[in-house]
Amino acid sequence: MTEVASPHIARPRILVLGVQPGTPPFRIVEIDGEVVGEARTVTDVLEAAAAFGITVHDLDDPDVVRWVGGDKFTWNPPR
Repeated sequence: MTEVASPHIARPRILVLGVQPGTPPFRIVEIDGEVVGEARTVTDVLEAAAAFGITVHDLDDPDVVRWVGGDKFTWNPPR
């Protein structure tokens, strides 16, 4: 018997996009596919998550948070 792969791809609820130039630089945060604001620090990401009832225990868990264009330590635009 052949198993069929699920067409559903798991997607984390929190998506943190790449660093945008600014003073200071920032990252756009999406929750459940909607833009909810800008983050300038990891704390901003956690506060946005909490505002939507999401408790983040591990910022490195790709099932919870997807970091685009860097990780939780990337807060300056590429040179």
